[in-house]
Parts: sequence; structure tokens; C-alpha cells
Amino acid sequence: MSDAATTRAVVIGGGMAGMLSAVALSRFTDEVVVVESDTFPDSPRPRRGLPQGGQNHMLMAGGAEAIDQLMPGTTPLLHAAGAHRLPMAGKLLTLSSEGWFRRFEDDDSYVVACSRQLLDHIVRGQALLDPSISVLQAVKAVGLAGDARRITGVRIEQNGEPRTIDAEFVVDASGSRSKVRDWLTGLGLPQVHEEFVDAGLAYAGRIYEAPGKAVDDFPGVLIQAQPGTGRPGTGGAFMPQEDGRWIVSLIGTAGAHPPVEEDAFLRFARDLRDPVIADLISAARPLTPIRGSHGLANRRRSFHKLPLPEGLTVIGDAAMVLSPNYATGMSLAALGALALRTELKRTGLAPGLGARVQAQIARIGAGPWKMASTSDYFFPDVRTNITVRGGGMQQRMTARFSQTAAENPAVLKAVYEVTTLRAPQNRMMTPPVLGAVLRGPRRAPLTSEAAIAQFPEIGDVLARTESVR
Repeated sequence: MSDAATTRAVVIGGGMAGMLSAVALSRFTDEVVVVESDTFPDSPRPRRGLPQGGQNHMLMAGGAEAIDQLMPGTTPLLHAAGAHRLPMAGKLLTLSSEGWFRRFEDDDSYVVACSRQLLDHIVRGQALLDPSISVLQAVKAVGLAGDARRITGVRIEQNGEPRTIDAEFVVDASGSRSKVRDWLTGLGLPQVHEEFVDAGLAYAGRIYEAPGKAVDDFPGVLIQAQPGTGRPGTGGAFMPQEDGRWIVSLIGTAGAHPPVEEDAFLRFARDLRDPVIADLISAARPLTPIRGSHGLANRRRSFHKLPLPEGLTVIGDAAMVLSPNYATGMSLAALGALALRTELKRTGLAPGLGARVQAQIARIGAGPWKMASTSDYFFPDVRTNITVRGGGMQQRMTARFSQTAAENPAVLKAVYEVTTLRAPQNRMMTPPVLGAVLRGPRRAPLTSEAAIAQFPEIGDVLARTESVR
């Protein structure tokens, strides 16, 4: 253990989940040591430990608000650095699985759109303002010290030399490739059960220079994949970034992976259910190569069902990772770190802290897991070890929700509050919302032309593109 006069916590992993966990711990321990296998750049640049840094990332409203609770003033710093605050109903042109959503202004749900590099740089910088937090870079965590009853530290390798960092509390925030399950079985604990739903999703992403006036206050575009059709799902996300840039990520499930070749990439975008993303990027100048990403399955590890040793909790993607298609990873990490701080405020480092935090993390992730896993379950050639009961009924109910949301702002507002993690799933189960869904849509669906006309900024770019042809 650490010196009797001081208390120390160790966080494995210096990404979003790790830095926010360090902040949560810093007011309740004398020292927090973050162990990171990578090295950090001194500006918002790509790094080896962020292999998907070149793809689209969105910070959901619930995650942004959790970060601001942990580190007040962080999202204003992001906006000052060029991040965009996009209200879901007012600044996102969305083609859902059941049709175009209507634009309206009275909505508090939003996403923060910018590069992952900028997000990590700002969050890391804010966290490291706390002198009690230090980072060991280029250091590998290789195991846990202690036994099945209590974890007493982390075993590391630094410059080829093994040593142990003693700690009163350890957080594993090392991401989806975490080794903590194996480390725990090595201490004699049962294997942690993992559920997975793998629709074979792949991404291809590229960054562009926005043309002319489209740099400022430009909306995003989402084209969602359609599950349950018997065909592979395809979709795309177009988002403004800092420094007058756009990012486009195209997605496809097994059998319809987006290509990384120049002409084929644009052709894939044009063959989506609407060509609006292809038309927009045709007006922009590419700034990067097309980068692909694979291996993007949903995985949930039931640490909350394990007799977890004292002094340990598992957070972020190490506990549950959802396909990036649902854009919830960073936000769930932030909510998990906030749950850690809440429990620390309530009980400090008292026995049972890790188990209580783990239960809260499982509760926070239950709704997003259900939405993501149920949707991906109905794509062809899915690989999974779970069974979705009443699948046909769930598909029909999901379609009815989406059809009604496409024309009813009250229903759409509830959907957005849930998807941006500002409200639990039962927000969509209130009597007014369910009543509207049971009645169903009352208006004809929007045409593509009418949907795009809601966003004159997009129409202006498309008109200029058409005039050049």
C-alpha cells in the first residue's frame, strides 16, 4: 500500500475515461497516477493510442454535461477552440430508418462535433491542471497486485523494468482491449461473462476543407442504416469540425463495407438512401486519405455480477463498448466517471465502493446497450451470443416510434433526449409519447427535397455544386 500518511489511486489508461476518472478521484485521494502505454502530443494531433481518431466523433449532450460537472468550463473551451454545438432538431438533417425528421427549434438535446484529437486535448489539459494528478507515459500495465479479496495496486513495466505502484483504489479505463478479465481470473475469480452483438460494421472516413461560407455554423447530416430489411445496412455521418473542416464517415455492415478507394468511396456515398452527403463532399477539397476501421462490435462485460475485489472498478469501453455507429462511447465514459465521483462523495473510499460504482455503470449503460444491440441484431450475418426475444414485435415498435417521430416534434424530442443520454429510456414511455405513437403518424412523410429545404445552408452548397456541373 502507499505511505500511511497519503492515499493513492491508480488509473489504467489516459484516454477520455481515464482522465475523467482521475478527476473524479482527485478530491478524495492525495495522489492519482494515470498509467498510459502511449505518449501524448502537446497539441491536438493523432496518436497511436487512438486508432479511430480519423473517424467521426460526437459528444452527446449527456456526456458534455457530465464533463462540465466534473470539470466546469470544459465545453466552453471546446467551443472556443472551434467545436460545434449542434442541436439535434435544429442543426442535424436526419434520415432515420423510417424517413426524414422535421426541423424544429425548441429542443435542448444536442451533440458537440469536433475532432477526437481536440476533445482529448482539451479534456486532458483540464484534468492535468490538478497538481494531484500525474501521468506515466509509455508505461505498460501488466497486472493487478493483491488477491481475490482486495486489489492493492498495479504491476507495470517501465523502460523494461517491472515494478508495482501501490494504491488504495484502482480504475481500469484501458478501453476495449483491456486485460482486466484475464488478470482477475489469474487471481482466482470467475471469468466475467461477455455478451456481444457483431453486425460486421466497418467505417471509412475522410476530412475535407469546407467551401467558402459553408465554414461557419453549418449543419450536420445523418443517414441511418436500416435494420430488419434482410439486406446489409449502409449509412453515413457528415459533421462540421474545427478549423473550417468537414468530416464524413460512411458505414456498412457485413456484406456492404465502405471502400477506401477514391472513386468507390464517392460512389458508395451516392448510393446511400439519399445522395446528399455525396453532393456536399463533391463541393469540398479532400485534406486526408480515406481511412478505414473494422472490428466495431457491441460488447458488454458483466463486472457488476462478479464478486469484485475491494479497491477496483472498471469503466468506459473496458466495461462496455458499443458500435461507434451509436456515438455514445465518450459520453458513457463521462457518465461513468461522474457516477464514480457521486459514490466517492457519498462514502469516500469505504468498503464496497468499487461494487457500487460498477452497479451504477451497468445501470447507466443498460438503455444504450438495449438500443444498440437490438438494432444491430437484425442485420444479416450478425454474430452474437444473445437472443432478442420478441424480435418481430420490437422491430415493429421501433419502426412505429421512428415513423411518428418523423412528424411529431413531441415524440422526436423524447427520442432525442434518450439518444443524447440526457434522459433514461423511460422518457420515451410516458403516456403522452406512447399515446402519440399508438395513434401513429398523421402527416405524409417529408420528401428529400422538402427535408433538405429545411436547411438553406445545405441547399446553397448543393445549388453551387449543381451550377458547376
